[in-house]
Amino acid sequence: MSRPFLLGVLLGALVVSPVLAPKAFGQERAADERQRLLDLAYTLGESHALRQACEGVDDQYWRSRMVRLTEVEQADQAFDAQMRERFNTGFASRRSEYPVCDDASRKAEQAAARKGQALARRLSQSMRPTSPPPAPDSMAYGEAAR
Repeated sequence: MSRPFLLGVLLGALVVSPVLAPKAFGQERAADERQRLLDLAYTLGESHALRQACEGVDDQYWRSRMVRLTEVEQADQAFDAQMRERFNTGFASRRSEYPVCDDASRKAEQAAARKGQALARRLSQSMRPTSPPPAPDSMAYGEAAR
């Protein structure tokens, strides 16, 4: 597995399109989903610290994903603060444990990626509509012209 590529893809699917998430979605989430968001924020913080160990302190890849996550969630102020705190806690935890880039930090980065993948996958599944989408009616959906 190269870097946390799959986590990035899954997280990208989760946060790239605010059209998929209703406005103020963070406030509408069930308690277990809110906990997954907190766990994901922690994992993003871990990933940020581990990536910076190898790429340098100027690398903001995972921090920018966290910012995007908070933008899309549009959570109430208290929950937004909780997510940011979890990110910072994850970052501090891994920064102190893996201050330099080595095999151990790379393995930890892969483990964080796997954890993040699972969390992002579960969150994206909870965002899927419960009813089937409307029937396609255009060529944009792959139908031939009539």
